Amino acid sequence: MHIKRLSLREGAQAATGVVVVIDVFRAFSCEPLLHYYGARRVILEGDIDKCLAMRADAVLVGEANEVPIPGFDLTNSPFLIMQKGHDFFGQRTVIHRTTSGVTGALAALENSTEVLLASFLTARATAAYIKSRNPELVSIVAMGILSQQPAPEDEYCGDYIESLLTGKPYDHVEALQAILTHETAQKFLRGDKVYLPKEDPGICLQRDLFDFTLCAQRQGGLVEAVRIDISS
Repeated sequence: MHIKRLSLREGAQAATGVVVVIDVFRAFSCEPLLHYYGARRVILEGDIDKCLAMRADAVLVGEANEVPIPGFDLTNSPFLIMQKGHDFFGQRTVIHRTTSGVTGALAALENSTEVLLASFLTARATAAYIKSRNPELVSIVAMGILSQQPAPEDEYCGDYIESLLTGKPYDHVEALQAILTHETAQKFLRGDKVYLPKEDPGICLQRDLFDFTLCAQRQGGLVEAVRIDISS
């Protein structure tokens, strides 16, 4: 198994083989929670107008450059998703739009064998699924800040998944120190923007919270984040 490390929008566009698209803050920390709270389907859509056109039959969750989108039900926040819970999401279709993770996954679909959607919450399950597939090539793509600048949380999550696949050393204490002192976490922890809840980093940095991974699959003209449970 050859592992290729890539980053940002260009990395997603160039990725081949089995592709792992990482967005820790916050897209692919939100999507496992949506499945946990019983969403019937989670649809990935990058075009805001297309999302709004599906509003009548779905819940709209997302952001544009981190800012809430008018007409959406909820911004891209794990903490706000937890507050809504099963009563809100259970058996409903969710349309998810984000600037980095969702658009990166959609770009990666063009040249890949398979696209997995990862964060710390699903890292071990994602690695276990990859091992079960035993592909020749795995491209790990850290989506970064607005798909334009590297973000430590995504790079370290890539390190963690690579360590699970290869045995390469990984130090989560070192990762936490680097992530929590960086602006990508500090902008939440300051608590000065309601759409960036200070609780989000604490949720997103939990390792291996779920025993399933998510795979982006084309279904009926849409792209769906499909849950794949990992047997123990």
